[in-house]
Amino acid sequence: MDLWVIWILVAVAFGVGEILSLSFFLAPFAGGALVAAAVDGAGAPDIVSIAVFLVASTLFFGFLRPIALRHANMPPSLRTGTQALIGQTVTVMQPIDNAAETGSVKLAGEVWTARSYLDDTPIPAGTRVDVIEIKGATALVTE
Repeated sequence: MDLWVIWILVAVAFGVGEILSLSFFLAPFAGGALVAAAVDGAGAPDIVSIAVFLVASTLFFGFLRPIALRHANMPPSLRTGTQALIGQTVTVMQPIDNAAETGSVKLAGEVWTARSYLDDTPIPAGTRVDVIEIKGATALVTE
């Protein structure tokens, strides 16, 4: 088996390992293996492809990993509009019954039409519920 094929297999193994770990630790080695496969495929001696793997992996690890870690540790983006309402706990104003198509909740200081996220579960007035999703002008809620 040619060495460039082995380098491709090594890159795939590192790539799968990276997907499973999500730590951006193995990805630089996968990149180094791909560069080594290209160099070996171009006809360079085996020792050169090994050296290229070591140098490329070190460079990828040294330069790309800190950038990736900075991006991984960024705060979550600011949610606006109806997306900001998801996850809030609200009070049922009018009993929610999906079969009768009735129900409302007090959400962000306004009365919203509400439906139960689970179709067969009526929710009485005064119950505290969580907003799961917003569909148009209707809040889908669950206890």
